[in-house]
This record gives sequence, structure tokens and C-alpha cells, in this order.
Amino acid sequence: MRQLKTYIVEDSIVIRENLIATLKETSPVKVIGMAEDESTAVQWLHQPENSVELVIIDIFLKTGTGLGVIKAGAALAPRPKLVVLSNYATQDMRGKCLQLGADQVFDKSHDIEDLILYCNGLVADENNAALP
Repeated sequence: MRQLKTYIVEDSIVIRENLIATLKETSPVKVIGMAEDESTAVQWLHQPENSVELVIIDIFLKTGTGLGVIKAGAALAPRPKLVVLSNYATQDMRGKCLQLGADQVFDKSHDIEDLILYCNGLVADENNAALP
């Protein structure tokens, strides 16, 4: 099965490592980079050689926020899927993220299963589109 080239923006080492392990075991995700802050993530994403298909973004980072990462990611071509995974997934924050260009917003404490299903669905949709 094809793997989605993925970049993770998460400042907590424990959460990041657990997320990577979970995604590796349960979905077609290959993590090719990560950042703990907005500026590192934005700089990395703007490097032409760092093309990714999926970016998983936390809102609160060591410095800056995931909102700036969403804005930067939405301006990329080709545009990756931008997924927010945050403990601060309130209705207002969901709306702000979607307005800036996020494709999905998931709550870390409740929606990990939904994130996994979303990742699996991206590859399944791609495979179905390729069928005659």
C-alpha cells in the first residue's frame, strides 16, 4: 500500500512519538519530517525538495502557532492536506482553522481514531479514483 508523505508539527515530544508510532501501525503514513515551532515548520514546508501530501498540525507550539502553519501550507502548490490535531479544538478554533485552509480538525483526546480513518481514507479514495 502506498504511504502518505507526512510532516508533523507538534511541540510535545511524548505526544509526537506516540502519534508517529500509532500512525505507523494503523495507517498508510510515512513521517518524513517534523517541527516543534511555527517558523521551523513554515521554512521546511517552503523548501521545494520537501514536498508532502499530509501535514498534521497542533495549534499551540513552542513558539508561534499552528495557525501560521495552516496559512503557509494552504499557499503551497501542490497543496498538501492540512489536518489540525489539538487539545484546543473548540468550535471557534475549528472555524478559524477551516477558514485559514485546514481540511480537517481533530481533538487529540477524542478523535485519534477519526484521524486514522481519515488517513486511511485518503489512500482508499486515491485507489478508488484510479479504478476504471
